[in-house]
Amino acid sequence: MKIASLALVLALLGLAADSTHAEYPERPIRIIVPSAPGGGPDVGTRLIGAELTNLLSQQIVVENRVGASGTIGTDAISRATPDGYTFGQGNFTSLNTSRILMAKLPYNPDRDLQAIVFAYMSRNILAVTPQLPVKSVPELIQHARQNPGQLIYTSSGNGTSMHFSGALFCLMTGVEMRHVPYKAAQQAIIDIIAGRGHLMFDNVQSIGPHVKSGRLRGLAVTSANRSSSYPDLPTVSEAGVPGFEVSPWAGYIAPSGVPKPIIKRLNAALNKAIETPAVRDKLIEMGLEPRGGAPEEFAVFVRREVAKWTDVAKRANVRIE
Repeated sequence: MKIASLALVLALLGLAADSTHAEYPERPIRIIVPSAPGGGPDVGTRLIGAELTNLLSQQIVVENRVGASGTIGTDAISRATPDGYTFGQGNFTSLNTSRILMAKLPYNPDRDLQAIVFAYMSRNILAVTPQLPVKSVPELIQHARQNPGQLIYTSSGNGTSMHFSGALFCLMTGVEMRHVPYKAAQQAIIDIIAGRGHLMFDNVQSIGPHVKSGRLRGLAVTSANRSSSYPDLPTVSEAGVPGFEVSPWAGYIAPSGVPKPIIKRLNAALNKAIETPAVRDKLIEMGLEPRGGAPEEFAVFVRREVAKWTDVAKRANVRIE
């Protein structure tokens, strides 16, 4: 009798737990973006978050946590209460290259975080200040060879796709350029426009408007294929550096302790948001390639990226500046 009663109690507790998860969410949800407002990660998240508000019938609050190449924001995600009401963006830098370059992170990406969904792939634009007398990738390579160590390429921080794009470019062309990291991409762009820096490999959403306006001169895109938003820009590979490719990416992650039923709920909602025609079309217009899928698929992709860029970091001697 006692065993039967215990089994009944446990069953009821299980039903109660499922009921609690089924009621999620009951209050606003916070999404942490580990980079500055106005950049590609922020813009993409706000677009997806707006649709998520409709799907979950709860307000989505996007919070920017800037600093240390995304480490500060990602640490905040890992330390959040694991109830599903705080999750965040994980990307090329925060889940991948930060662990490659930094001897000690405040969080363990494999232990403290779990995947929710793969959101999108992106590309960077190689852009130069109009004050630099180059109008193509071959001209840039020639100018850099004639002025070794004089050209400055900027980024939004160590370990970002901007940093790795420049390092890989130097490795594959044999040129010598200096890397200067900033706290945010927008600050770096301002200095490139003013001529205080020379070039930048920044994401399409962030630097694209400045290229279209003529404030910066676009030379190429870093992805394997051309961007439909910038069809006149060749890929770096097409423009004279065969095999060159850097494709930034982003997805969403949660603290490791968030229950699986809530992760499943968020995954379904985020997939639906990404697949919504208005959101999908806007992402593509921004130069992004919508993805989606199961949490496990995103986790496997991240592991492959870590292996790939660990090798590049060693060969290109990428280090913290």
